[in-house]
Amino acid sequence: MNSSSESVPTHMASGQSRVLALDFKWGNFHTLITEFDTTNPDPKPLYDVSCGMLAPHLKIKSIQEDRQIGTGTVHAISISPDYSLHGSKGTLRAKSRLRTIYTHMSHTFSDTDKPAKMSWTSRSGFTKWDFICCDENQTPVAKFTANVWALKKVAKIEIMGPKAFDSAALDEIVTVGMTLNYCMYLRINNPLNLVGSAFMRTGKEAQIEAPRLQPV
Repeated sequence: MNSSSESVPTHMASGQSRVLALDFKWGNFHTLITEFDTTNPDPKPLYDVSCGMLAPHLKIKSIQEDRQIGTGTVHAISISPDYSLHGSKGTLRAKSRLRTIYTHMSHTFSDTDKPAKMSWTSRSGFTKWDFICCDENQTPVAKFTANVWALKKVAKIEIMGPKAFDSAALDEIVTVGMTLNYCMYLRINNPLNLVGSAFMRTGKEAQIEAPRLQPV
């Protein structure tokens, strides 16, 4: 699927890497996502993600386009959350009972008419979760780093490679990454998800290993 890339300064695009910062607002349970820029103390938000008790639990809005682009829905028992992106529905499928291994299908990262199978793996510690997204060749294309104990600056998203500044790729990584992050918070706090883990089926994808990346 071809999509137009956003217009960005040459010095930014040449690095083939883009970092977004996530700032959680407790007053209205919204997360503002902005371009991570140490030279700009007041960057303009790119996305507004609202969190609610009823499905869909996450609603992702593009502030620049002033419209909702995606949603995320978690489940009480199943550990495979659902999401929607620009009207198309998808599922983040869990591939392991005990480890964080998920896959989703993507037209954005595909070089053919068929969707590509993207994989999400994790290298997590006591204070941080690193969710790494790889393409079908196991090349990392994004990393979602969540600060588990943070109250405001809750996470960063790094998008890398030739689609680092592609708007469709950005929408997808933000939507799927936020859904996965919310699902993992539910998994560690909801005992019913242990039941879902016990009865889920696993496949060959359970052998996927998370590559090691440098911290954002």
